[in-house]
Amino acid sequence: MESFISIRLKKKTAQRFQKFSKEHFKSHTETMSAMLDFFYYNEISPQERLGPTGRTIEASLKKRIHAVIALMRDIEKTQTKPTVVMIQSLFEMEEPQKKPLILEKNQVEERERVGFREKSNSQNKI
Repeated sequence: MESFISIRLKKKTAQRFQKFSKEHFKSHTETMSAMLDFFYYNEISPQERLGPTGRTIEASLKKRIHAVIALMRDIEKTQTKPTVVMIQSLFEMEEPQKKPLILEKNQVEERERVGFREKSNSQNKI
């Protein structure tokens, strides 16, 4: 059996370590060994920041989503709605009233002026 050695820790830190150890491992030795292996294999230091946490990522995503929603609303107000109104007005236009052509108008006027005609000579001879 391996021998034990004592390490001096502050009371608050030792209590945190014991609580963590009981939750995740069978013994304190396993806990310390796993922690050291983790830092060794991943080549990181416990003093390094690993990047944004889940909360900060969520907050930044929410900000971006709200910005996209605001942008879409602006596009809808300034571009989509006016375009839809213009297209609807084009389709709702009434057909212009059909006006007679100028030539047709003149022919109708000539017919109305003629009225009675004299009989031709061929009919008078009989």
